[in-house]
Amino acid sequence: MSLLIRNVEIGRGPLQDVRIEDGRIVGIGHDLARAGQELDGRCGALIPGLCDHHIHLFGLAALADAVALDGVSGPSSFQARISAALALRGVGAWVRVTGYHEAMAGDLSREDLDRLAPRHRLRVQHQTGSLWILNSLALESVGGGASPPGLELDGQGRPTGRLWREDAWLRARIGAEPPRLAPIGKMLSAYGITSVTDASVTTDADAAGRLAQAHRTGDLPQRLTLMSGGELTAPTDAAFSLGPVKVLLDDHALPEFDDFLNRITSARSWGRNVAVHCVTAAELALSLAAFEAAGSLPGDRIEHGSVVPRAAIDQLLALKLTVVTQSAFIRERGDRYLNEVDPVDFDDLYRCASLLAAGVPVAGSSDAPYASPDPWLGMAAAMDRRSQGGRQLGAGEVVTGPAALALYLNEPGRPGRGDRIIRVGDAADLCLLKRPLHEVMNAPRADGVRATIIDGRLEHLAGTA
Repeated sequence: MSLLIRNVEIGRGPLQDVRIEDGRIVGIGHDLARAGQELDGRCGALIPGLCDHHIHLFGLAALADAVALDGVSGPSSFQARISAALALRGVGAWVRVTGYHEAMAGDLSREDLDRLAPRHRLRVQHQTGSLWILNSLALESVGGGASPPGLELDGQGRPTGRLWREDAWLRARIGAEPPRLAPIGKMLSAYGITSVTDASVTTDADAAGRLAQAHRTGDLPQRLTLMSGGELTAPTDAAFSLGPVKVLLDDHALPEFDDFLNRITSARSWGRNVAVHCVTAAELALSLAAFEAAGSLPGDRIEHGSVVPRAAIDQLLALKLTVVTQSAFIRERGDRYLNEVDPVDFDDLYRCASLLAAGVPVAGSSDAPYASPDPWLGMAAAMDRRSQGGRQLGAGEVVTGPAALALYLNEPGRPGRGDRIIRVGDAADLCLLKRPLHEVMNAPRADGVRATIIDGRLEHLAGTA
């Protein structure tokens, strides 16, 4: 396949043309000869395709059938949202609710959900993704056999309805069909995303196989890198690449230190890096101690880095750890953080500028579906650190437009470790913007993307109206 993109801005200098053949860039210059398909760039910037370095593809796809709690601010609006959803579903149907936080209606239990949904099988997911709360009908439906370790029991040994970190167990008991991935591939292409790293600890051979097949069929045209909690083998056709081994930490059930070290040792035996989920200062402290004891390698990662005390920055640098952050949480949850977090900790939340200044590699990501999958929203949040309510959180962590864009311009296997550039010989994974780069980055928005090319194929072209 041949594609010629004319009249595009590539860095500084006059407009140029870019020729693509068989998935690679074969020419960059002025007035290149016409051949194959042609696309007029209309003076817009041509940049490398974006990479989301931490996403959950199946979770994002499942949102299509879920009841989202966006905008819910208290018990009455929470109840109204649930009631509206139940009215559209038959008695006994499963109802999946996502994005819950205690600020909406407190610590939910089985009895609370029974009052809301006495005739439906209701399950509510906490916005961290670590907890499901099920009502009695839902518990009865998945009951039978041995209870999973994550099922919480009260003082009398009865289930409270709270289920911690048991997504795979719950999915198997419900028997739900895998969600469709084609809409996700299309949406990510519209954002200019050409590669993703799925950070799900639950990814096994079956899940990886389904993602690989979605890539082969074109449903997920993005290049795929997959994490997993255990051993995983990459396919010979490169439908996905292996990412780090994921270690998932929870403050309420932190692993024994020796067990943590064994997980790192296992990853090394499989020839893989390690990525540790860290959303609290305690989890980060344990992770740093484990890497110090087991040894760290370039490419080992701290996922989220939600709370990074300043004293930990030098340790991150010394251990050569990369922080994969999600600035969009400042936008989407910042107002709640400002009300709930001690002000002395504001600057520790989702650090960016201070890490970059210290030399710590930093990469951008969405953590979708737990935040918006829109990378341009993440860039805008990194640039102004403002909540939806307009309040600023951690002004010292603001970064420039070029620095915000650079968070998404690394290779999936080298997050935070060198921007990609457009050059002859490289894979044609590209994002064409509607305007020059400095104009787009003055106010980053997803509608600034005109076209997305993956492996030389035009996967997205915005309307010309």
